[in-house]
Amino acid sequence: MSGQEPPAAESGQPVRAELAEVLQRQAALHDEARAEATAKRHAAGRRTVRENLADLIDEGSWLEYGGLAVAAQRSRRPLAELAAATPADGVVVGVGRVGGTRVGAVAYDYTVLAGTQGVTGHRKTDRLLDVAARQELPVVVFAEGGGGRPSDTDHPTVAGLELTTFASLARLRSLRVGIAAGYCFAGNAALLGMCDVVIGVAEASIGMGGPAMVEAAGLGAVAPGDVGPLDVHLASGAVDLAAADDADAVHLARRVLGLAAGTRTDGRCADQRRLRDVLPDNRRRAYDVRAVLRLLFDVDSVLELRERHGRSLVTALARLDGRPVGVLANNPLHRAGAIDATAAGKATRFLRLCERLGLPVVSLCDTPGIMVGPDAERTGLMRAVGDLFTAGASLRTPLAAVVLRKAYGLGAMAMAGGSFHTTRLTLAWPTGEVGAMGLEGAVRLGHRRELAAIADEDERRRRYDELVADAYDRGRALSAAASFELDDVVDPADTRHRLLAALF
Repeated sequence: MSGQEPPAAESGQPVRAELAEVLQRQAALHDEARAEATAKRHAAGRRTVRENLADLIDEGSWLEYGGLAVAAQRSRRPLAELAAATPADGVVVGVGRVGGTRVGAVAYDYTVLAGTQGVTGHRKTDRLLDVAARQELPVVVFAEGGGGRPSDTDHPTVAGLELTTFASLARLRSLRVGIAAGYCFAGNAALLGMCDVVIGVAEASIGMGGPAMVEAAGLGAVAPGDVGPLDVHLASGAVDLAAADDADAVHLARRVLGLAAGTRTDGRCADQRRLRDVLPDNRRRAYDVRAVLRLLFDVDSVLELRERHGRSLVTALARLDGRPVGVLANNPLHRAGAIDATAAGKATRFLRLCERLGLPVVSLCDTPGIMVGPDAERTGLMRAVGDLFTAGASLRTPLAAVVLRKAYGLGAMAMAGGSFHTTRLTLAWPTGEVGAMGLEGAVRLGHRRELAAIADEDERRRRYDELVADAYDRGRALSAAASFELDDVVDPADTRHRLLAALF
């Protein structure tokens, strides 16, 4: 299309000059018209924001807001130059459908002024967030960018501290999914940190201040990639999911949105009889609880969040007969599944997310209890566990607990929302064992004098083993069910059926 020749209408006739100008401006927004920026992006192994959005949004459903906006710099640059150099003011916002569900999107464009947040861009984002709030739409934020933009001049303000974008996203009650790829600093990182589920792309660097701010704070020069590498955020729990590349990040976002929307699927599952043998025969032997999840929930439906953070607990979204649920499970491979402050905080945040999304929760319990000792207390354990109890007891969505093996003390109660009798249903497998504290510890504490009085070491060990066996017999699941501490003891193969009956 020539700049001198207006485009033809569908009838083949030339269009009026004012329409031609609009059509040319709109065409200039697309990747084909920005060949150099697009090629540079592709050369770096990355996709453009519009390619990411095209992959995320169902075809033909995208409705964009403010595409013709430019940077607030008209006092020092001509409009034509701004239109060419700052398309959409570096942020693409709009509403579309993902798997048929309406979703809002905010996508910062790193090819435009390093994805910085301009005055007009903030107004666009606020407009989108207002639409999302009124319609209760989930929002996806592609957060790559360098933070606030000091070069905007067309606004009567000193520091821009009256901007409402951050408060608007924070107030949003619907799901917020954030994607960080490349460099994500300052204001862009702040928006990312408000998201309920954060996806980090390999080689991303995320920080509340970029290299310039780090150096200005007197902390020395630091390379952008070293400010906040993805591994750091996966371990800290700031990032929930790791993605291999842009396409993988969009795929994960679509999975999260589908689970949050409650979309039903076919509900295929593994042979449930395999659950009868998934735990080791030796009650002291650790196992990977994820094997239980893969069998119990629908095939390929389990999406674990924050895998490398608070590792004694697994938090995941999954499907049960096609219906989305939240899953909380102790992980015996790390600290035997004991709940420390980090794991408690992870579980608290997850339960609150499930409540906001209206998801029922399945809790799989195998814990020796709460971590104890001076080192554990230095982590703020008391408050973290208190928050977990509060989050569980305050759930307005149903929670069902299944005792797989150990269910000891306050840790077991915390896994059941505060009490075995505040759940929708509390079951145990035949391998379950219940106690006010670990059985071995209870024997050592309760029979300390008796054991100390036995001089022969072999005899003392024999008596200790006798007492532990007796404690196990009194604490096994069938005994607990006989005293109605548990609602029932079930064949593991029937667990799925019983959970469906309780939760839906």
